[in-house]
Amino acid sequence: MSGETGAGQPQYHQPVMCREVVDVLRDVPEGVVLDATVGDGGHTDALLENLPHIRLVGLDRDPEALMAAAERLAPHRHRVTLHRATFDALGTVLDSIGQDRISACLFDLGVSSRQLDRPERGFSYRLDGPLDMRMDPDGPVTAADIVNGESEDALAVLLRRNADERYARRIAAAVVAQRPFTTTRQLARTVAGAVPATTRRRAHPARRTFQALRIEVNGELEMLERSLTGAIDRLVDGGRCAVLSYHSGEDRIVKSVFRLAAGESPPPRPGLPPAPGAPATVRLLGRRSRTPTETEKAANHRAGSARLRAVERLDQRPSG
Repeated sequence: MSGETGAGQPQYHQPVMCREVVDVLRDVPEGVVLDATVGDGGHTDALLENLPHIRLVGLDRDPEALMAAAERLAPHRHRVTLHRATFDALGTVLDSIGQDRISACLFDLGVSSRQLDRPERGFSYRLDGPLDMRMDPDGPVTAADIVNGESEDALAVLLRRNADERYARRIAAAVVAQRPFTTTRQLARTVAGAVPATTRRRAHPARRTFQALRIEVNGELEMLERSLTGAIDRLVDGGRCAVLSYHSGEDRIVKSVFRLAAGESPPPRPGLPPAPGAPATVRLLGRRSRTPTETEKAANHRAGSARLRAVERLDQRPSG
């Protein structure tokens, strides 16, 4: 989140699990670190402050985020370059600047506080605005296009796939019955009315629906697997890749990519014999994901679902 304090100083959103991210990447080799989802530059700023041996390349598809990051990172301007790009274009960006290998990469998945707190962006179920949800404002598809154009079956599928929504069918039926929708408040009210009252008392009932739509609008899950694989392939020996995810769909993909890269066998498919694992290119930095401290979760409700996983590139040089 960006704003102004009473003293006229910029106030920035505090990045999730910032200390843990810095600790994971602190000892990476000298060179370039790629922040594939730079946002307003919170993690990037901390990495540049604490890792004097690195330079940083930051990517984001949101031009407003890049403007905020440029302002925040101005003290480090000689060590950082920013590019407007989706994270699945990381290879293209690195090639364009002649950077074949990187010392580390960071993915902070999900939506930023800056986007959530701007009602005109359409990400928030709490603030009224247009049903947009595009991280790239030039993107071709909005949330309104999906909500008003997809069939009931298709809506139910994407709610389950992108958000593990227990009441996907009920919500999809209510949406189809009451569309068209133009605003976030209209949709949030319809979703709230479609789920049991007990669900409404625990958390906002539209949270998962908005998450599922945002993921669909921006194609987040589709690009994640190939982006992680591409980033790992670019790491130097001893380089590290760290990922912050915020829901089970993202975390399943991250865990699968990391474990396959670590040489573990892929999950067996029904009716087929188990497939052997490929040679390991990384080692897992912990079998379980790291989570925020209770203090951080109390201070920032958006950190509550965060999961941090990381791997380290193995030495691939031939022995002897």
